[in-house]
Amino acid sequence: MQIVVFLAGLALIAATLMSAVKTVILPRGVPSFLTRYTFRSTRRVFDVIAHPSRSFEWRDRVMAMYSPVTLILLPAFWVFLVGVGYAALFWAVGFGTVEQSSFVSGSSLLTLGFVSVEGWTQHALAFSEATLGLGLVALLITFLPAMYSSFADRETMVALLDVRAGTPPSAVEFLLRYHRIDGFGDLPDAWRDWERFFAQIQESHTSYPALVFFRSPLPEMHWVTAAGTMLDAAALYVSTCRSEPDPQAQVMLRAGFLSLRRICDFFGIEYPADPAPTDPIAITKDEFLTASEQLRSGGVSVSGDLEQAWRDYAGWRVNYDTPLLRLANITMAPIAPWSSDRSAPGHTKPVIRRWGRNRTSV
Repeated sequence: MQIVVFLAGLALIAATLMSAVKTVILPRGVPSFLTRYTFRSTRRVFDVIAHPSRSFEWRDRVMAMYSPVTLILLPAFWVFLVGVGYAALFWAVGFGTVEQSSFVSGSSLLTLGFVSVEGWTQHALAFSEATLGLGLVALLITFLPAMYSSFADRETMVALLDVRAGTPPSAVEFLLRYHRIDGFGDLPDAWRDWERFFAQIQESHTSYPALVFFRSPLPEMHWVTAAGTMLDAAALYVSTCRSEPDPQAQVMLRAGFLSLRRICDFFGIEYPADPAPTDPIAITKDEFLTASEQLRSGGVSVSGDLEQAWRDYAGWRVNYDTPLLRLANITMAPIAPWSSDRSAPGHTKPVIRRWGRNRTSV
């Protein structure tokens, strides 16, 4: 029995340390069961508090605390599991009863030292547990600055879009404002900036998944709606406002939908992996024609063949349509045209499968 308990304690400690390494140290998006369990358990509580029957302002204030609170609970959960694992080890080496083993584990873990140990085996356990306890807390302290740096970079781009695309952001408004300024002369620079944005969030939002649920400082702003606005703006531009292909806009579109797909991959969110250009999308043809008329009324040169323009737009949109809407769902993004405004009522969650099973095709 002692051998079984000792091995079980070692396994629990190893699993906890591996979770911490995957979450904090490993520079790639590798899902961890313990981290996932903590976030999903906390989310259930927040979903009850932020019920769809409440106002969006209330729900936004509540959900703004979701990631910060979970990040505080996560190291506490790790420390608790390490304490349980070491309690099993102390009991297995004959320290005393389960209660006494739990006391010495807590004393060692928190470096309180109010329970004395004897022999080299118990001393080795006590020293190693104290080291792990301090190390887990130190990991979180070093983890937060890097994550908040990525958050600040993301929110800078979101705030800049507020100036260029209105509130809530709109792809049509984005194109109209750029046209008024210099007739689209600066658009190539915008596409490059947002190509970098998508590359950055692909890396940061899978390495630090808590960032996905961090909300913008202003309730009406959100990274998902900003991403959707820029993807729709580029898709409208290359399909409706251009007589010739725009390579930079197309590169940005590809960077964008691959980024959203890979974030969905990490969270196990289902989406069509290889959609056909003729597959249905959330945008209707009438909405597209209305947007085209708004562009024409604003002085933008619009394609004379709107049937072909619609097919071209739908062919681009189908690549990011489902990932965009489902990310808007799980993040409870504020209402914005052509993205979160057509999420399920109450921002219900999409079907979730096991994390990391699907991989985006490039």
